[in-house]
Amino acid sequence: MDDAAPESEVDDPEAGDLEAGDLEAGRLLFAQECSFVAGVVRVAGLPPEVLPEVAFAGRSNVGKSSLINALTNRKTLARTSNTPGRTQQINFFDLGARLYLVDLPGYGYARASKVSVQRWNALIRDYLRGRARLRRVCLLVDARHGLKPNDEEIMALLDTAAVSYQIVLTKSDKLHGGGLTACLDRTARAAARHPACHPDIAATSAEKGLGIRELRAALATVAVPA
Repeated sequence: MDDAAPESEVDDPEAGDLEAGDLEAGRLLFAQECSFVAGVVRVAGLPPEVLPEVAFAGRSNVGKSSLINALTNRKTLARTSNTPGRTQQINFFDLGARLYLVDLPGYGYARASKVSVQRWNALIRDYLRGRARLRRVCLLVDARHGLKPNDEEIMALLDTAAVSYQIVLTKSDKLHGGGLTACLDRTARAAARHPACHPDIAATSAEKGLGIRELRAALATVAVPA
């Protein structure tokens, strides 16, 4: 992999809750070649459902691309930008012929044109409602800001569609003292009200490597077995 990034993982006390075999399974899965499959702007263009899929959803600029790059240990697999709303299509990546990683357009960016916002939101909702091999949605939430109303809207949609999803806090390294613990507690209380939400909240930092091994291990459980 020409653009492989050096591993940057910090010690995470929660890693002790996972078996060493689980962490190794996650490491091996995300060490596989990961290649771009397709960029989709309408539901009719979705690729065939040949593999289980894990989708990454969240507000614009929440850090979806950065997290995907960190998980796959690449620098530029998913393009990152400081400009919210830059990703305007659903991007599919094939991870070792065992799992599709799906980078969804960010939602909630008010400065985009009204037509663009409506188009992106409709595309996201149609994908989430109708994809039979969608095994999990990682719902990314900026740890500094917590859940917002449009996050709750997506959660309600996923509940109705009976699609399993897990809240992933991004930029968790930006919280200090008891800030992260308080954010986790608030988020867990909100998640408990949603039947399709996974009870475990993942706290991550793409920059520092926090929680990356654990999230890899969790996602390996829905991939095609090695």
